[in-house]
Amino acid sequence: MSPDFIREALRQVRYPGFSRDIISFGLVKDVKCEPGLVTVHIEVATRDPKIPEKIFQDCHAILDPLPDIGTVKVEIEIKDAPAAAGVGGSVGKSSIPGVKRIIAVASGKGGVGKSTVASNLAVALAATGAKVGLCDCDLYGPSVAQMFGIDEKPMANEHDEIIPLEAHGLKLMSMGFLLDDRSPVIVRGPMATRYTQQFLRQVAWGDLDYLVLDLPPGTGDIQLTIVQTVTVDGTIIVTTPQEVALIDARKAVSMFAKVNVPILGLIENMAWFEGDDGKKYFIFGKEGGVREAEYMNVPLLGQIPINIETRERGDSGAPVALVSPAQSKVSAAFHDLAAKIRAKVPVS
Repeated sequence: MSPDFIREALRQVRYPGFSRDIISFGLVKDVKCEPGLVTVHIEVATRDPKIPEKIFQDCHAILDPLPDIGTVKVEIEIKDAPAAAGVGGSVGKSSIPGVKRIIAVASGKGGVGKSTVASNLAVALAATGAKVGLCDCDLYGPSVAQMFGIDEKPMANEHDEIIPLEAHGLKLMSMGFLLDDRSPVIVRGPMATRYTQQFLRQVAWGDLDYLVLDLPPGTGDIQLTIVQTVTVDGTIIVTTPQEVALIDARKAVSMFAKVNVPILGLIENMAWFEGDDGKKYFIFGKEGGVREAEYMNVPLLGQIPINIETRERGDSGAPVALVSPAQSKVSAAFHDLAAKIRAKVPVS
């Protein structure tokens, strides 16, 4: 019986609600094997008592039946549990030096315009005078490079930290900066976890009021890696009005609730198209996000229309929020969103 043998056995223990095991996520901090006694020390960041309880039970279910193991002692320490947040309330502190607040933009499924929302929110926050960074955590579908018109690669400083690129007053990091536009990202769970942690911990973000995280779609490993790596002050869930998107938005809300990350609210993207005749056309359904926000008891942060300018400016590297709100209804919606986020997650 050895620590390595015990660690290998514990790879069968999944973090509750996710596919990844507690070893891959680095939750097992120490394993000691003594004659007749095995001690496992685990650290978990959560305020939900059911999560450590489930991990405790699953560890015993795996280890107790092993031959000649003796007594098993599983010690679980709860550390750095995220604080709850309310409108204008106190929020948890970031564990990234110099970064005051971390805001995640997430979605249950792809194709709902999450990266467009994240990019324009970051631009609108910067327009309020805040120092803002945007980290593209969608390793498999990075889009920040295109949306900000960047085709250069980042350098490293003397501390071997990545220096983020800058555009439109924002500090930016994306896997898209490291690859050409034809190179796929072929990495499995552990490597995806490592890249995500590097983007958060080994980038010289400097002093920021807000770091906006553009998360990949879904409720998988990268999301859990992020909430275990840093304290996220709040999450915005992006959806479109149709039911097929709303189903997955519910899953995203449920996932973040399980790991005690505050839900700041829901954004209904592509809410309508306004024609030259001034009439609104509800292409993806009408007010599905409004009803869903009420059903899930979370704030509706805004409804973002769909138009050609938003797509054109995203493709050309100049997000629509750079346009004066007086000249663009979509830009006005993003600036309104930024004002609400500043009120919900104030910078001291």
